[in-house]
Amino acid sequence: MKNRDVLILFIILLILTCHKAFSKERYEFYNGVRQLGMGGVAVATVNDETSLMLNPAALGKLRNEFFTLADPELEVGDSVYDYFVDNDYDYSELLSPQDILNNLISATDQHYHLKAQVSPSFVVPNFGIGVLGTWNYDAEVLSATDEFEIRYRNDYAAMMGYNLRLFDGRIKIGVTGRYVTRAEVDEKLPTSSTNLEFKDLVNEGTGVAADIGMILTGPWTYLPSLAAVVRDAGNTSYTLGSGFMYDSRPTPDTTKQTLDVGFSVTPILGKYVRVQIAGEYRDVMDAYETDSNAIRKTHAGMEFNFYDHFFLRAGYNQGYWAAGFEVAFQFIQIQAASSGEEIGTADDPREDRRYVFKFAFRF
Repeated sequence: MKNRDVLILFIILLILTCHKAFSKERYEFYNGVRQLGMGGVAVATVNDETSLMLNPAALGKLRNEFFTLADPELEVGDSVYDYFVDNDYDYSELLSPQDILNNLISATDQHYHLKAQVSPSFVVPNFGIGVLGTWNYDAEVLSATDEFEIRYRNDYAAMMGYNLRLFDGRIKIGVTGRYVTRAEVDEKLPTSSTNLEFKDLVNEGTGVAADIGMILTGPWTYLPSLAAVVRDAGNTSYTLGSGFMYDSRPTPDTTKQTLDVGFSVTPILGKYVRVQIAGEYRDVMDAYETDSNAIRKTHAGMEFNFYDHFFLRAGYNQGYWAAGFEVAFQFIQIQAASSGEEIGTADDPREDRRYVFKFAFRF
């Protein structure tokens, strides 16, 4: 495949995503920095320890074992840097709902986004175990209604995944089971609210979930692959217990079963250079969306791999550009990405530009 053909294929993917229909942002169980740098694609491209969260069938792609000891990942939105950092607020004010409200009152209609996650794990070909901790904050003071909109999700999960390879790996079928405790908030409150604390706002509970994935890879030069993942198979409820952090609180909403599908091709451009091109469509069965053409469910991306040590990424996420890079050493990975998230509606689209950084130590 010539370089020109690679570019043409990627442009076609971008054109296919150019339709406008939006809805409220939906939190995913896991999004990683490589995925975000490639426009959100993952189900047909993931090839490392994050397979536990993104597509367990990709555990069959692993050629070596990896023990990830630490991999902190931080994601911030434009307003977190522009407003909070530039104004030199105490960092503790980034996490308290009352402090967030107090600071956003003078910055109405600016979307606040902050996310952190860690996911230590141990994976070998076709098997893996790991834990995940995520903390996701979104907030905004709405001038039109004089309300404080706040969303928060905190997950702690323990996971185990297994993959079955068939026909020399051309068919891979994997499953990840997880035990998860979830605390979440999705509220609109008066801007006059005082003494806001998460312990009075969250819904929390524990549950057991399963993701089932499949990858079909053609035995041809560019390894064309079709992939699909059923997430939260059979729906996931959080009624097994009250959780780890808060007592006597209502349980979170049930997470509906969804189906994500994707494809990828992997041309080799030179002896030490290859590229991966992929497209993906989320929630095919419309568990959360009523409009099957929603642009926020469509993703396209590409990655250039140089010597397995340096990676350049680009993509088209929900109508907005995405880009990222990675430098990989024997035990250390440094990754960064920027991606636009659609947080508006069909009549009033809005981009929330986000920046992600990850440092990983693994061996």
